[in-house]
Amino acid sequence: MQWIIFMLLLFISSMEMLPQNRWKKQASAGLLENCTGCILCSEDNGCITCHHRLFLLIWRDGIRQYGMCVHTCPPGYFGVRGLEVNRCTKCRSPSCESCFSRDFCMKCKDKFYLYKGQCFRQCPPSTAAQPGTRECQETCEPGPWSEWSACTHESRTCGCKWGVETRVREVPEAAREEGAACPALQESRRCRMKKHCPGGEHRVE
Repeated sequence: MQWIIFMLLLFISSMEMLPQNRWKKQASAGLLENCTGCILCSEDNGCITCHHRLFLLIWRDGIRQYGMCVHTCPPGYFGVRGLEVNRCTKCRSPSCESCFSRDFCMKCKDKFYLYKGQCFRQCPPSTAAQPGTRECQETCEPGPWSEWSACTHESRTCGCKWGVETRVREVPEAAREEGAACPALQESRRCRMKKHCPGGEHRVE
């Protein structure tokens, strides 16, 4: 009778251990997946050191910190190579999708506009959004129009009925350096010329 009770207890104990063993196997499998590319890996925190050329990506979940080795850093991060470890560093601005450095954004998330490495909900004053992109570009205010030029046709000021006269305006040096999108800087219009050239033809050099 005691032998039968002993066998029953052993059977019950083995049944209780089965789910625990299965969970340990699953945890070990998950750990191996999270440790891909790792040189040193922690059961609680994932990757600590990565193989050469891989980047160590660290993120937080509540108070816990996890590490993973990746070939390229995800959106919102940029890669920094170091002598001992290559790291994925988070862009400072939450509206930045990709950045060159912590404070210089190269592409903004939807509903934001990029201007000089920063993300804005609207383009700053004196700038305008470029067609097809979410980037802001400097606009410019050209100077006043010049006087209309002489009415000419093929460099002659007379001898024809109709010719063309033009006028121009200048752009401030600062706007040219910024590559600003400027309005028209030259205009032309049709004009009436003298039909006859008194004392010979007059040419405009």
